[in-house]
Amino acid sequence: MVRLDKIYTRTGDKGQTRLSTGEQVAKWHPRVAAYGTVDELNAALGVAALEADGELLARIRRIQNDLFDLGADLSTPDRGRVLEWTPLRIITSQVTRLEEEIDAMNEHIAPLDSFILPGGSRLAAHLHVARTLCRRAERAMAELASMDDEPVNPEALAFINRLSDWLFVAGRAANSNGTDDVKWVPGANR
Repeated sequence: MVRLDKIYTRTGDKGQTRLSTGEQVAKWHPRVAAYGTVDELNAALGVAALEADGELLARIRRIQNDLFDLGADLSTPDRGRVLEWTPLRIITSQVTRLEEEIDAMNEHIAPLDSFILPGGSRLAAHLHVARTLCRRAERAMAELASMDDEPVNPEALAFINRLSDWLFVAGRAANSNGTDDVKWVPGANR
């Protein structure tokens, strides 16, 4: 269980922070950038949740919790060292749940016949903002994973990739199951 009695520590005043392993890194380290972007995504979902209700709200809240799991996973790189605790990792069932939810939402939505613009309803607009942040987090995680000695859990990469698809489909669901999507009209303003 996490317990925070004091919020400021002054340990980051010189641009350094610690991973959950105790390893000290710069605040601009690619690993910190990756889990920081995941945190931005989570905050955007908090705004989207203000417009959601019912099952979609419950799903958003589950994903927000999963994003904290993802941050914990990213902040605890598996460098082959024995730790005093079992690190929290994203697992296959979290990815599978996203896929099942995508399929359930998509079942009620007509196939795309055009690309769509981010927007429509307020909720859809918020979900599209979250989707773009999710893609940024995915790029940061993929970049981190490409580096020597910067391991990233493959399930974490699958989760963030699937989540951007989930957010796209949820945005369409929030647009009256796609009927209120705003379609792209190529060259419309030439």
